[in-house]
Amino acid sequence: MPQKRNRATKIIATVGPASNSPEKLKELFLAGVDVFRLNFSHGTQENHGEVLARIRALEQDVGRPIGVIADLQGPKLRVGRFADGAITFGPGKVLRFDADVATPGDENRVPIPHPDIIEALVIGSTVLCDDGKVRLKVIAKGPGWLDAQVVSGTRLSNNKGFNIPDVVLPLSPLTDKDRSDLDFAVNLGVEWIALSFVQRPEDIHEARALIQGRAAIMLKMEKPSAVEHLVELVELSDAIMVARGDLGVELSLPELPALQKRMIDESRRQGRPVIVATQMLESMISSPVPTRAEVSDVATAVYEGADCVMLSAESAAGQYPVEAVAFMDDIIRHVERDPGYRKILDASQAQWGKTIGDAVTKATYQAALAVDAAAIVAYTLSGTTGLRAARERPPIPILGITTRLETARRLALSYGVHAVHVADDIHSFGEMVDTAVRIAVEQGLGGAGDRLAITAGVPFAKPGTTNMLRVTTIGDTDPPSKHDGEAVETPAPASVI
Repeated sequence: MPQKRNRATKIIATVGPASNSPEKLKELFLAGVDVFRLNFSHGTQENHGEVLARIRALEQDVGRPIGVIADLQGPKLRVGRFADGAITFGPGKVLRFDADVATPGDENRVPIPHPDIIEALVIGSTVLCDDGKVRLKVIAKGPGWLDAQVVSGTRLSNNKGFNIPDVVLPLSPLTDKDRSDLDFAVNLGVEWIALSFVQRPEDIHEARALIQGRAAIMLKMEKPSAVEHLVELVELSDAIMVARGDLGVELSLPELPALQKRMIDESRRQGRPVIVATQMLESMISSPVPTRAEVSDVATAVYEGADCVMLSAESAAGQYPVEAVAFMDDIIRHVERDPGYRKILDASQAQWGKTIGDAVTKATYQAALAVDAAAIVAYTLSGTTGLRAARERPPIPILGITTRLETARRLALSYGVHAVHVADDIHSFGEMVDTAVRIAVEQGLGGAGDRLAITAGVPFAKPGTTNMLRVTTIGDTDPPSKHDGEAVETPAPASVI
């Protein structure tokens, strides 16, 4: 059951109670989902293991690689409990924060179970509670306590979250729960680990040391301090998620659109997949159709060149998960058919590196356009060649052929890449061309008379050796390697037509 999407931008759907049955997972895939997200902020490891097993069974059923993201919870900062369950106040009210969580709070006092955070805050720091509905400013501080004056907001209840936007907190992004969940997820074989609460480059190094190459790292950009290190963090990560929920709490909302575009541009410049997430079709949690503003929001992310757009509660707990995916699929396809879409992407071409692999992939892209190829074929072991091809946002599909199933699954979230897992290595030029032609025809990416621009590495089956370009024509009856009169086989390490 080949599933060639009629779009280049991919869709991620979060799995939850509304979507975790085998039947619903298949409906979501057929509606357009390319990658599933397991949110470890909810559910148990046992639950997530069962869902992953269903996704792997679905993968076998539909014959397409499906990527899976394990999204770690990260530190969750919350206030303690109040004697009456909640307190009310007005602007100007001064509240004392301390770490005595054994004593319930009252109208004048808020307990928080984080003495190290009290220590890190300084006079003038901003404290946000309940997703920013309550804003306070620190005006005094002493041993184990601080006083903060209410700037806005009127009510705070038990266990509401709080954020500290302008201080780098002395916290690792990985709690004991996260470390357990990470080990569980990578041992089960997920392709992506999404890190929450990243503040600085050292946080990525810590996670990388724990993962040890067993999964790729997806950085969730949700802290202002991370934005300050954007270029370095993108370089250290394997993919970027523009997590607009927490970021929108800690930064002013009018800043978000420009930051979203900046993150997309930087991710594309460095050849990292980039995902736009949070509240994309939020109203579809309870409505069968999205709002016009939500449609425009999804379209904007596509116009800006994102690799993926993501559904959260819409698919995890909403009443219309399949309809939300179908709407997102339809929005993407309409944008990508707009002539203005190509003009926008072509006007913001990615900066290419200076390696041989970069040069050959760039040449493959240019050759594909010059000969009006039906597809670019990228032979890839690690996925790097497929990512290089996706960085240019070509107007034609990228057929990513790999002998590593985990690579095919990872490429499921890369722009325009139709990943195919093959069992056997390629050993010769003729075999390379024959396989590319066969798979392109089988997957609906080309037919008789169509041209393919193929890039690979010599020696074959060795990662990091992309050094060859070949243009071939799909024949009617002749074996493709003999029919191909547009390329010349050569034992040299580079064959560029």
